[in-house]
Amino acid sequence: MSSNVRTNRVTQFVAWAVAGLFILGFFLNRVGAWTGPILGVWFAGTQKPRRGFLWMVAFSFIPTLAANWRGFPVTGLAPALEYSALMLLGAALAVLPFTFHRLLSPRLPGLLSTLPLPVGIVVVRTLLLPILPAGIFSAYFQHPGVWANAPLMQLAPALGVGSILFLIHWFAATVIWMWNLEFRASKIASGAATFAAVFALALGYGLYRQFSGTQVPDAVPAGMTFAWICLGGAIVLTIWALLNPFKKESWAGRRETVALLRSPFTGNSLQVVSNHGHESLVSGSGERFPIRNGIPTFLKPEDLTGENGKYNHLYELIGGFYNDIQRVYSPLKGFDLNDYFLSYMRLLDVKPGDSVLETSVGTGLNFKYLPHGVKLSGLDLSPEMLANCQINLRRWQMNADLYLCNAESLPFADSKFDVVFHVGGINFFNDRAKAIREMIRVARPGSLLLIADETEKHVKEVYERGLGGFYKNRKAPVSAPVELVPPEMRDIHLESLKSGMFYALTFRKPALA
Repeated sequence: MSSNVRTNRVTQFVAWAVAGLFILGFFLNRVGAWTGPILGVWFAGTQKPRRGFLWMVAFSFIPTLAANWRGFPVTGLAPALEYSALMLLGAALAVLPFTFHRLLSPRLPGLLSTLPLPVGIVVVRTLLLPILPAGIFSAYFQHPGVWANAPLMQLAPALGVGSILFLIHWFAATVIWMWNLEFRASKIASGAATFAAVFALALGYGLYRQFSGTQVPDAVPAGMTFAWICLGGAIVLTIWALLNPFKKESWAGRRETVALLRSPFTGNSLQVVSNHGHESLVSGSGERFPIRNGIPTFLKPEDLTGENGKYNHLYELIGGFYNDIQRVYSPLKGFDLNDYFLSYMRLLDVKPGDSVLETSVGTGLNFKYLPHGVKLSGLDLSPEMLANCQINLRRWQMNADLYLCNAESLPFADSKFDVVFHVGGINFFNDRAKAIREMIRVARPGSLLLIADETEKHVKEVYERGLGGFYKNRKAPVSAPVELVPPEMRDIHLESLKSGMFYALTFRKPALA
C-alpha cells in the first residue's frame, strides 16, 4: 500500500519567491538591508550562544576585512596587526546585539521577546561602534543599506539614524518570532497587530515628509536621546529576563516517572539524589546517571562509536536548524509537511491518557501530531537535538520527559508504555535488531508499534547529494527492517509513503493470554 503526500503549487511558488528575495539581498543593498538582519537573528537563534557568536563574528570579520583591503596598513607588522584587531573588535560589536537577543528573547513574553535585538543594535551602533577609528566604524556601519529605504530616512531628523535601525531590526526579530511560532494566529495575532500599527505609523510619517517636499539634512542627527532610551530599555529587558529563568522541575518530584526507570546496563531500579543542587539518578549498585538541564544521561563511550557516533556528529551539527531545514525544503519541493507527518502518525493507535514513548525523538516534531492528554517521553543520542526539543516544547506549551540515551539500550522497565514508535534514524543504527527488541520490551502487551524512516531512494536522491560524505560508501542499501521484527509479533504491515521516499512499518505486540 502506498500513501502519497499532496503537493501545493501555490505554496511552492510563494516559497521560491521568498527564497529569491533572500538571494537577491546578497546582491542588492536595498533588499539586503531587510533580509540580512532576518538571516542574522535566525542563525543566532539556531546555535548555542557562544558558538553562534563566534560563527557570526567570523562571517562578519572575514568578508569585511576582504572588502576593505585598501585600508590595510602596509607600513609594518604592528600597524597591520592593530588594524586587524580593530576590525575584529568591530565584528564582535556588530554581532553582539544578535547574541544579546539570543540570550534574552526566549525568556521574554510575546512581542517583548522581539525587542532585545533592535534596542541592542541602536546601543551598539550609536554608543559603542563610534569609539573605533572612522574607517573601521564605516566598515561595520553600512549607511547605504539604511539610506536606501527613503521613507524611513525621514525619521532621522527627529530621532536619528538609530530609529531607522530600530525599525529594520525590530521587523527582522518580529518575522523570526512569528516564524518560530509557525505563524499561528492564536499566538501572534496581538503582537503582530501591535508591530504592524507602529511600523505603519512610522512609515506613514516618513512618506508624508517625503512627498510633502521636506528634505533630509545632509548631516543626519546622531539621535543620542533615542540611543539612551534604548540603553535603558536594554537594561530593563535584561532584568526582566533574569527574573524569569526557565523553570526546571525537580526530578525528585517525578515519582511515577522515576518508578519506570531502570539502569540500561544492569536493569537495577533508580532513585533521585541531589548533591549541591545537582540531581542524579543512582542505582543500588552505585551506578550514577547525571541529570543535566533537566535531561537524565544514560550513555557510555561505546554508545558513540560506529554508525551511531558518525551520524550523531551530523545531528550535533544540524540540530539547531533541523526543524527549519524541513520547513523550508518542503514548500520548495511543493509538498505539505503536515500531510507528511500525518501520513505515518495516523497509523498509531493513541488514546487520551496513554503513555507514549518516541525513540530518537530528535527535536520533538512528531509530538505535535499526538492527541492532547497523553504522557510524552522521548529519548535521543544527540544533546543538541534534545536541547532544541526542549525549546520546541516550550513554544508549543507541551511537556515531555526527555532522556539522553541509546535507543539500543532503553532505561525503562518492561511493559511500561501504551505506545512506542520511532521515526528516522534506525536505518543507520549500530544494531537495528536490538533497538527493535528494546521497543518491544518496553511496550505493553497488545500495543501497536511503529517504525518509519527513509528508503534507499530518498537517501540516494537527497542525502547523498547534499551530505555525500556521510551517506556514500555505505555497507548496504537501507531497507525497512521487516526481517528484524520477531516472528511472534502480530499484524505486521509495511506501507510506502511519499511516492516511495519513506516507509512505515507497524506491528503489534501480542496481548497476554
